[in-house]
Amino acid sequence: MTVENTAIYMDNSATTPVRKEVAEELIPYLIENFGNPSSIYDLGKTSKDAVENARKKVASAIGAEENEIFFTSGGTESDNWAIKGIAFANRNKGKHIITSSIEHHAVLHTCEWLEGQGFEVTYLPVDKYGMVSPEDLKNAIQDDTILISIMLANNEIGTIQPVEEIGKIARENRVYFHTDAVQAIGHVPIDVQKMNIDLLSLSGHKFQGPKGCGALYIRKGTKIETLLHGGAQERKRRAGTENVPAIAGLGKAIELATSEIEESNKTLLALRERLIKGLLKIPKTHLNGHPTQRLANNVNVTFEYIEGESLLLLLNAKGIYASTGSACNSSSLEPSHVLTACGVPHEIVHGSLRLSLGKMNTEKDVDRVLAILPEIVQKLRNMSPLTPKENRTL
Repeated sequence: MTVENTAIYMDNSATTPVRKEVAEELIPYLIENFGNPSSIYDLGKTSKDAVENARKKVASAIGAEENEIFFTSGGTESDNWAIKGIAFANRNKGKHIITSSIEHHAVLHTCEWLEGQGFEVTYLPVDKYGMVSPEDLKNAIQDDTILISIMLANNEIGTIQPVEEIGKIARENRVYFHTDAVQAIGHVPIDVQKMNIDLLSLSGHKFQGPKGCGALYIRKGTKIETLLHGGAQERKRRAGTENVPAIAGLGKAIELATSEIEESNKTLLALRERLIKGLLKIPKTHLNGHPTQRLANNVNVTFEYIEGESLLLLLNAKGIYASTGSACNSSSLEPSHVLTACGVPHEIVHGSLRLSLGKMNTEKDVDRVLAILPEIVQKLRNMSPLTPKENRTL
């Protein structure tokens, strides 16, 4: 039985199903075309060609050159490589890094680790919508600033940052600019030249590609250390035998996703607005993130007087799959650092729900969620000692 037939999946920010066309692209490299790309015989050359073809597709999708694309195991590795690589390669110039308070933990925890290695990190605040102020960024730049790392779109609340303006500021100050674009690929058109991006992280499973495969764009001429040492793969910049099937799949996935952005966003935006409008009819419900400058598939709301974990369990019992925030932090009981940074009051921050739409979702799915959620929310409020009498039902 498949998810499509048994449940409503609205957690596409956590991961997406692999498209049929993508699976068809990668399967041959699991079976008959299994050669090692480093081998000189024909079977190896077939695999090598698949890797280079995928590299060409990734480069084309973001306006880069082929030799500026390096395949990795995913977004976390790409973020680590970009930040640590720049930090250690340029520490003679300076040890100051600027990021934001709402970055993915792959960025935040890497920056925290670097602080233990003697680097200084400035964590920029955000406004109530999760938006970084370009003015704050300008004021944070020091003589020894070597890197700015600001995500393109937030994984929890969907807010899209003014990346082009940030890139311009970084370029004017001769500071490297890295952006975590993991959530943005397939939703936001990206041109690394126009946006003045020096390094960009992406991950295949966020745009209907395979898990465990991503890429890092590194602008030609960027001074960066290698993260993984060993063989000569990826032009001696990222050792390890290439994951050929996944790379082939990622190439196909990004080609499809970026070519369909306009059409896809039109459909998703209509579903998103229908969902937001319905959710905000539930009393004491608040929309998180920017009302318009947000990903077309992202809905994040906070319900007062309830716990998000209980909400997810009851939704799951009804066959609805959703999230309270980042899938990478689902085992933590700590409140969302993103919502906290946006100023969501501590007493309600635990009552958040993220619904992230995908190609498989329909108006019927949205309407079913809107029919089920109010009852679940009220049930939890009736059980909560925090709920005022006027917000309870008998």
